[in-house]
Amino acid sequence: MKKTSPLLILFLISLSAPALAAGGDSARKDILDGYAAAVGPGFAGFSAERGRALFLGPHAGGKPETPACATCHTPDPRATGHHYRTGRDIPPMAVSVTPDRFTSQAEVEKRFGRDCPAVLGRDCSPLEKGDFITYLAGQ
Repeated sequence: MKKTSPLLILFLISLSAPALAAGGDSARKDILDGYAAAVGPGFAGFSAERGRALFLGPHAGGKPETPACATCHTPDPRATGHHYRTGRDIPPMAVSVTPDRFTSQAEVEKRFGRDCPAVLGRDCSPLEKGDFITYLAGQ
């Protein structure tokens, strides 16, 4: 039996990466489209700048130990974060580093449902969610 070259395997995997990213882009677009529809009439588009401000904070109203998303995720969304209490590693938030970020509606809602109250002291609005994803999709 002939062995397959490791270089050939890596080459074949690299060919599939753009297709995987395109699938993630499509799923992320669907999630953003849902948030845009929820914002309602007069929606002018999501803002990466507002998303950046939401990510970096600081915010009042949430837990004092988590005044910003950057508290756990670091100010650089391309870096590995660490949970403030457990120290557990958190994969980078930037889509350029973690391409499957924001591609599962259920996972996105689960994370916003947990993290928005901790950081903001309330649920995030559809506009804030869209801005946040738009910012991180460009990172």
